[in-house]
Amino acid sequence: MDVFDKCEVNMGPLGEHADQSEGYYMFPKLEGELSNKMMFMGKKRLIWSLNNYLGLANNPEVRKADAEAAAKWGLAYPMGARMMSGDTKYHEELEAQLASFVGRPAAYLLNYGYQGMVSVISALVNRNDVIVYDSEAHACIIDGMRLHFGKRFVFPHNDMENLDKELERATKLVEKTGGGILVITEGVYGMAGDLGNLPEITKLKDKYNFRLLIDDAHGFGTMGPSGAGTDEHFGVRDKVDLYFGTFAKSMAGIGAFIAGDPKVIKFLKYNMRSQIFAKSLPMPMVFGAMKRLELLREEPSHREKLWTIVHALQKGLREAGLNIGNTASPVTPVMLNGTIPDATQITYDLRENYDIFCSIVVYPVVPKGTILLRLIPTASHTLEDVEYTINAFKEVKKKLENNEYGKEFKIGIS
Repeated sequence: MDVFDKCEVNMGPLGEHADQSEGYYMFPKLEGELSNKMMFMGKKRLIWSLNNYLGLANNPEVRKADAEAAAKWGLAYPMGARMMSGDTKYHEELEAQLASFVGRPAAYLLNYGYQGMVSVISALVNRNDVIVYDSEAHACIIDGMRLHFGKRFVFPHNDMENLDKELERATKLVEKTGGGILVITEGVYGMAGDLGNLPEITKLKDKYNFRLLIDDAHGFGTMGPSGAGTDEHFGVRDKVDLYFGTFAKSMAGIGAFIAGDPKVIKFLKYNMRSQIFAKSLPMPMVFGAMKRLELLREEPSHREKLWTIVHALQKGLREAGLNIGNTASPVTPVMLNGTIPDATQITYDLRENYDIFCSIVVYPVVPKGTILLRLIPTASHTLEDVEYTINAFKEVKKKLENNEYGKEFKIGIS
């Protein structure tokens, strides 16, 4: 068989729907200014799919900082990987600011969140070490562990009794191998919006010897009294060994960072292949990130506005009888019972008849028979947006319960 043959005969669970879905359900094109309302297929829609939590994507100060840095430095400088020729004092300044904000002595700047997490894991553990991780870990964590030559044990999502058993199992193993244990969890789970059980996980440190890494992509900038993350929210910062945050959510940019003990950060700096062999972040992204971090730190009104919208949306959806699970973060999942055809029809109905654009999630990401419509509230939304959306979802829920989604509803696009 030719290695390319499978590209025609087996496109994968998502790719098999490409011909019917591309451009509408998958790879949709949103156009116009980044905001609560954007153009989709020629019509203005209310957008609930952008991880622009604090509304900074189109903030005038942010755009000015981006533009000025691009005009001064261009998009090429610095050239090369940081270890070779791509380091600057500004990269180091951003690292110092990030470390200070999340309450760690050191931080290291990463080009991308996904790539960064993969590389952190692969650099940190060897074949003698054991990883213990939550079953709902993000794909970047799963892919990072695929590069691990040692054992890895999984515990059911937030199941502390099972985590205890896996840690006991891991402890017995590392006593033989001479390695260590790394526990990986997330601060905020980006699909369901619930939080990693950091208080109970960190309590297990009294019983077992392990290090804790949290991926706080959705918690950085949104959770905690100052927005410094889910560990700040729970008051367990001193028990979280490595803190990982990205710029793609609250900071509305590109990049990420890892923060922790200076010795560990120095080790990662010299051993993370994704950074050693990749071009340094361009200067506009560095200066842009500093401006975003400044606004995050010094203007809490952005976070306060976000949570006003979050509370109103989640309260209204619950009161309308909609299931939003156990979310304790801005991520707002609306879970319905139905088939994949139901899901496509509901999405089409929301977009074409209500002008509401939100993300749709179906099997295999969620169990069969479940439809998850994920809403991402932001500081750019209004209370009017919230009221309109709640009313629309009430109507959609009623239609689904009355089996009104049938052949008369369009599944694809013309």
